[in-house]
Amino acid sequence: MTEIRHDWTKEEILEVYNKPLMELLYEASTMHRKYHDPNTVQVSTLISIKTGGCSEDCGYCPQAARYHTNIEGNDLMTVNQVKAQALRAKEGGSSRVCMGASWRNVKDGPEFDQVLDMVRTINKLDMEVCCTLGMVTENQAKRLAEAGLYAYNHNIDTSEDYYDDVISTRAFKDRIDTIENVRKTNVTVCSGGIIGMGESLEDRAGMLETLTRFSPHPESVPINALVAVEGTPLEEQPPVNIFEMVRMVATARIVLPDSQVRLSAGRTQMSREGQAMCFFAGANSIFAGDKLLTTPNPDINEDMKMFEDLGLNTQKPFFKHEQRESVEAENSQYEALGEKPKWTRPDHKIERNEQKKQEALALRKQ
Repeated sequence: MTEIRHDWTKEEILEVYNKPLMELLYEASTMHRKYHDPNTVQVSTLISIKTGGCSEDCGYCPQAARYHTNIEGNDLMTVNQVKAQALRAKEGGSSRVCMGASWRNVKDGPEFDQVLDMVRTINKLDMEVCCTLGMVTENQAKRLAEAGLYAYNHNIDTSEDYYDDVISTRAFKDRIDTIENVRKTNVTVCSGGIIGMGESLEDRAGMLETLTRFSPHPESVPINALVAVEGTPLEEQPPVNIFEMVRMVATARIVLPDSQVRLSAGRTQMSREGQAMCFFAGANSIFAGDKLLTTPNPDINEDMKMFEDLGLNTQKPFFKHEQRESVEAENSQYEALGEKPKWTRPDHKIERNEQKKQEALALRKQ
């Protein structure tokens, strides 16, 4: 049985992924039991604190302003609104709140200051708090850490080779640089990706290969199945087969043994039996709540009933890493620098993304 490695090759990962399913499940489950309690699952709740209007062209995302997806956008929520949702999540069994804002990157100013207040507020509820706000500089990451942030999510989405077929408005390197900026603090890293976007098995292996190169590995690795939303460039992609999802979870568990592998978007398309296979394969984290940013998700009561039937327990907050103490804004060691980092804007165009952009423009003129 292989221990934690940072030198996995794509070929080795593909060999793991393509093993006979029963052999793969046995190996993944064995690895899971070595590093984790197999009967405990970490539960997170995702809150969209700012929805829609994003300037990026991610082919899977209904929040991109250039596509016509009929989502209801909202400006940045207030601290009290977020606190109320966090309390409901805690009551429902979540140990972590992840706040997502549809920004390309964090910009210093009143809105970021408001997010820092949200972080302090949720941390004081004795809940782990995570943010996914787009790209961040080192100074911004340090300000988040000082406020009490537990984790920062920034998915790499897919392999470096396939990335340019999905997104043209930011580079793969920008994602890596953001994760490295977070690593300069005591904040844990949450980073994974999406399957079902038309990528090859080699691309799935390539995504996992990139994640294994990080030292340490990301503490949390979300595995998302594409939810094809009408109006996005990937709207016609077929649903991910459950056995593909099980294989991806199992392979992630084997090559990232100490990470928490999160069963994320796409669970509404999975049966309870399919989800149970994913838990057996090494998934030990889920997103709960009726919505993941803008896409459907199973109801928390359904999840708790499933946990009861499977004999699964919810993980307590700060089980893996101790709680950070929040520093109040007036005592901060760091200040807004008004940075204007040169995040990449690649020159290439993605035909299907451009086509959906033009269709959206035509619909808005009607």
